[in-house]
Amino acid sequence: MNSLISFIIVLGVLVFVHELGHFLFAKLFGVRVLKFSLGFGNKIAGRKWGETEYLISAFPLGGYVKMFGENPGEQIEQSERRRSFSHKAVWQRFGIVAGGPVFNLFFAVVLFFGMFAIAGLPEPVDTTRIGQVSPDSAAEAAGIKPGDTVLSIDGRETASWTDISETIRNSGGREIELLIDREGEQLVIRAVPVMEKTRNIFGEEVGERYMLGITRSEGIVYQDTTLPEALRAAAIQTWNLIYLTILGIIKIIERVVPASELGGPIRIAELAGQQMEAGWMNLLYFMGLLSVNLGILNLLPIPVLDGGHLVFLTIEGIRRRPLSDKAMEMSQKVGLFLLVSLMVFVFYNDILRLVQRWMGS
Repeated sequence: MNSLISFIIVLGVLVFVHELGHFLFAKLFGVRVLKFSLGFGNKIAGRKWGETEYLISAFPLGGYVKMFGENPGEQIEQSERRRSFSHKAVWQRFGIVAGGPVFNLFFAVVLFFGMFAIAGLPEPVDTTRIGQVSPDSAAEAAGIKPGDTVLSIDGRETASWTDISETIRNSGGREIELLIDREGEQLVIRAVPVMEKTRNIFGEEVGERYMLGITRSEGIVYQDTTLPEALRAAAIQTWNLIYLTILGIIKIIERVVPASELGGPIRIAELAGQQMEAGWMNLLYFMGLLSVNLGILNLLPIPVLDGGHLVFLTIEGIRRRPLSDKAMEMSQKVGLFLLVSLMVFVFYNDILRLVQRWMGS
């Protein structure tokens, strides 16, 4: 139930923000907005205010803003053309289409700013407490357990995790002696570091060094900050997520990250539920991460996505005339096929993960 509730909250907010971007830019440039819908398909609820009908529709995985005159070849009276999307300048239409992804990225900045302004800036706690022990590692073989605190190595006090990491890395593969605190009891454990490959967050090999197979226990404290510092940190955080999202897409194309890692709505719902259980701050951070992902993915140059429309508008601006209706129609069909194929694939991944988990339980 947590997963369902958190999924509805996260997806509903992000879709609303995305469509609000299109809506506000359309209004800014004087385009009449006929419908503003959260979801696709049949109408569940709706109400008309002014010239716009606001809807909640049956299929929740998305939304849309329907604008007057947006359909190619639509006949528009001369007196109505000033309110028509298709009769606006290319740069105005470009702004309306880009408004959705831009608002998603802007929303991430606002979200992180609010988090940092209220809770403070997160700072990792430097500790010598062990968080995880890798299976079949030298540490596991030596009897080291998660929750152990390393007091010293070879008689030298370990004041930080850097001390532990450097001592193991520089051991040359010889046996080292660790003084461990385990629930108030001090133990001496001997272990032999082994040479292992190091990998980045995408699983790529970036080198090798001596390791035991232990990772630090993660801890965070929040430091009070000023509003300008919170805004700067929010912008940096959003930029870092944009960079990682783009890099992740490249790594998927390069097949560094296996396609089986892709997740769909079921996976997002699971993660959202986990983040809600961990606390509202975790859920808000997760929402910011998804907002960046949604913004970047919608900018991909695939027809039917905002990025595909931006490519068409760019071509129109260069050629001084739009692409032919036939070319647009063919592109839309290809884009729709790619999008549906991707949705089927990520649903397959989600279901396969559930089946594997059930079989393993």
